[in-house]
Amino acid sequence: MDMGDSMMMGGAPTDAPLNASGIDFSNTTDASMFLGEILDDTQFQIDGNMYARNFWIGVCAVILISAFFNLTQKMTARLRMRASAANRPRPAAPSNVFSTSIATITAIYREASYPQWTPKSSRYFKVPPLGTIILIVGYLSWVLILEFVDSDVEGAQHYTSLGVRAAWLAVAQVPLLILLAGKNNLIGLASGVSYERLNVIHRWVARVLLFLVLLHVIFLHLAWNAYGLRELEYSTDSCIPTGFATAIILLWMNLSTLAPIRNLSYEFFVVQHIVTFFGFIIAVMYHLPSTALYSRVYIYIPIALYLIDRIIRSARFAWNNARPGHATLTALDGGVTKVCVQSKTIKNWSPGSHVLLSIPKFGLGQSHPATIASIPSSHGGELVFLLKGHKGFTSRLLKTATNSSTSLLPTREDSDTSSTRYVQETHLALIDGPYGNSHSDFGSFDTVLLVSGSTGTTFTLPILLDIAARSQKGRLPVKRVVFIWIVKNTSWTSWTASELTSASEMIRAAGIELSIRIHVTCDDNFTTGEESQTPECDCACDKSLGPCCCVNVEEEDSDSIREVVDEKDGSDDSKKSTRVKIQSRSNSSLSLKSGTRSRILPCATFQSGRPDFYPLLWELLEQAEGETGVAVCGPLGLSSDVRRTVVRCSDERAVHKGTGAQGIYLHSECFGW
Repeated sequence: MDMGDSMMMGGAPTDAPLNASGIDFSNTTDASMFLGEILDDTQFQIDGNMYARNFWIGVCAVILISAFFNLTQKMTARLRMRASAANRPRPAAPSNVFSTSIATITAIYREASYPQWTPKSSRYFKVPPLGTIILIVGYLSWVLILEFVDSDVEGAQHYTSLGVRAAWLAVAQVPLLILLAGKNNLIGLASGVSYERLNVIHRWVARVLLFLVLLHVIFLHLAWNAYGLRELEYSTDSCIPTGFATAIILLWMNLSTLAPIRNLSYEFFVVQHIVTFFGFIIAVMYHLPSTALYSRVYIYIPIALYLIDRIIRSARFAWNNARPGHATLTALDGGVTKVCVQSKTIKNWSPGSHVLLSIPKFGLGQSHPATIASIPSSHGGELVFLLKGHKGFTSRLLKTATNSSTSLLPTREDSDTSSTRYVQETHLALIDGPYGNSHSDFGSFDTVLLVSGSTGTTFTLPILLDIAARSQKGRLPVKRVVFIWIVKNTSWTSWTASELTSASEMIRAAGIELSIRIHVTCDDNFTTGEESQTPECDCACDKSLGPCCCVNVEEEDSDSIREVVDEKDGSDDSKKSTRVKIQSRSNSSLSLKSGTRSRILPCATFQSGRPDFYPLLWELLEQAEGETGVAVCGPLGLSSDVRRTVVRCSDERAVHKGTGAQGIYLHSECFGW
């Protein structure tokens, strides 16, 4: 029995509830006719279509609200720049009733959405920020309301009405699923949220879609099982095999996105995910009943959206690589490869942007996400990346970089051996992007706090470089900047020593207060997100290079300034000894200048162990005359710590709630989220 035929047999539902009174189920004809009456969804299709439209009304409302605040945020940044250029006092603070009202609403939203708690016992289970949880719970609640509101159909068709409505709500999710998956999509354009953050919501929409499909299956089974018609339905309805095919494909797509499976081989995951998605679309198209072919609009739309995204990406990729760039690889301390790409087409990007980097020699068809550690005006316009060597692509990069650093290619300019030049080996590099940069303009804040762990500095460093470069061209609202970098070993600061030094000179020349603090800890989990191989205070450190986790910074005089003076001793091995001069001051508050000075990076202060963000942020907020911007990039534990600290300070200071305390903006980038 075809589903469409079964619907025609029963006709339109009457006012009286359908019941089995007088039906002889031993008679195949009577049983088939009654099954057709149960499955008759003539009216239910109309209702389902209405609830599917209502679902999209709710989605569009959320997108419009996000777009409004995104636009407001951009306008606020521009107005602050103009106010600063006009030399107005407190350019980063609200100046009228409208901006104050928006600031109050924003502060309440931030305090509710920023917190994040991370389980320490599990490596794979990660809890999203509270804002994401609220959004997901609200989304699921909206779907459940639409599924069960006014579900007052009585009699044998009660479960049929619920099953049909679940099917309509499920198929209505598919366009949203694709919108959230594309790297170029309308939601990201309107809300200002980058695709990798929307991808988290994409996975949860897929889970809600699976949930609705399961409801559809369960309710229809309840409808015909109540009268013992399961075998008859299975033997006569052509929708059964296509329905199960759809559910099984969707189940696998959801299971394969779980981190333990997805991380086994990300390249394979991407390929199979695209293939199974097309299998899902085909199965859905065959499953949709002939009486509701107009529901296929919810399938045609996502196909069009997917094709548009692929066309844009392909055109952009072709343009970027029509004249492909060439990469040089340099091995750095700590198992990091510095990749410099000279591109002839990519000349503009924003701080915090990333690309999908492909070097065919080290993995044909493989693209690795990499944050750009430079800005267009630095490094001669090169795109600079710092990639930690793990396995696969990054491991091969590190191995080659280590070899190439010791064996460069000689080039003879003439016959004289003294004129021989050495040119570093280059590799063909293909780039997809840039993408990202969903954060606010950090040059529009009064105070800026940049926090990073290990290679997370590739996100915070270009923000610092951008502020430094712009401060030379005009007046910025920024009054002070604090740059905190958490590393396992002091030698890691060599990755960006020259960049930090030049940025420090430019920022201080512009009259902006700057504090660069390097926190050295042997806790891998707090710097790279990996489990420590050695206990935190049992590591081998070369103290002549500066402090490490084995050195305790005195807390009694937390405001003291330490200067490291390296001297040669008279021993035969000519080892360096360290003489520490301590200049104490009688201030018991936490000073941003406390720490140890070192010749490794003279513009910075070094401290041992993890930073305590609460007193640091509190002191910054006490000094701030306008909004404070906080950026953090590193492992989940570091990000969660900063998130909770921001919320705590905002709540205790009652930001924009009549106390005069100014707002706190936070943008968090995480490793492997």
